[in-house]
Amino acid sequence: MAPDALSLIDVHTFYGDSHILHGVSFSLQPGGVLALLGRNGAGKTTCISTIIGFLRPQGGEISLFGEQIGGLSPERISHLGIGLVPQGRRIFPSLTVRENLLVAHQRGRATEKPWNVERIYGMFPRLRERHAQFAGTLSGGEQQMLAIGRALMGNPRVLLLDEPSEGLAPLIVAEVGRTIRRLKEEGQSIVLVEQNRQLALDVADHAVILNTGRCVFAGPASDVLNNEELIAQNLGVFHAH
Repeated sequence: MAPDALSLIDVHTFYGDSHILHGVSFSLQPGGVLALLGRNGAGKTTCISTIIGFLRPQGGEISLFGEQIGGLSPERISHLGIGLVPQGRRIFPSLTVRENLLVAHQRGRATEKPWNVERIYGMFPRLRERHAQFAGTLSGGEQQMLAIGRALMGNPRVLLLDEPSEGLAPLIVAEVGRTIRRLKEEGQSIVLVEQNRQLALDVADHAVILNTGRCVFAGPASDVLNNEELIAQNLGVFHAH
């Protein structure tokens, strides 16, 4: 049996003395999209930070296609194939669009269709139009496309998207959704952290809901859509901006 693209087993993470993640377990299928949901402060960003190596897990196992990555440095984890589109985008404002992409390039793994600047421009034609513009002068939506393109230039095996629709107009949010669907069609494995649960559940196969650092649901995304009680208890009225 092929290993999961990403697997967390009984992961515990602390911020200083605060115990944030309490035995979190879930797995992402190769080529699947997993929505990681929960209210603000539920532990979603801590979970992403632990996977990418910004925080060291104090217990449990994290593996990427069967290879243990828990506790490795962020550089090593990135090199092994986890890409991150961070919350707040964090592009380099004083570099051009093209320079932002080139600085993130890692050679593609053999047998895959590697990402390069031309392929990113094919995915996001607006970035091609703006290739010589300083990234700081782009609109919020264009910056989000650039952040996704920059992460793809690392040719990740698993892509972590942390709040990609945050602060974007509804039309641009729909575009982000289309982008995630296209990546899924290409076989990209994705973990999506998103306050906009409609967007998340529309594109995801599976969903995991965190509440105060614990997994309270893991299963098909469609099971969340119709479960009013689950939504009220764990996602509540805070769901969209």
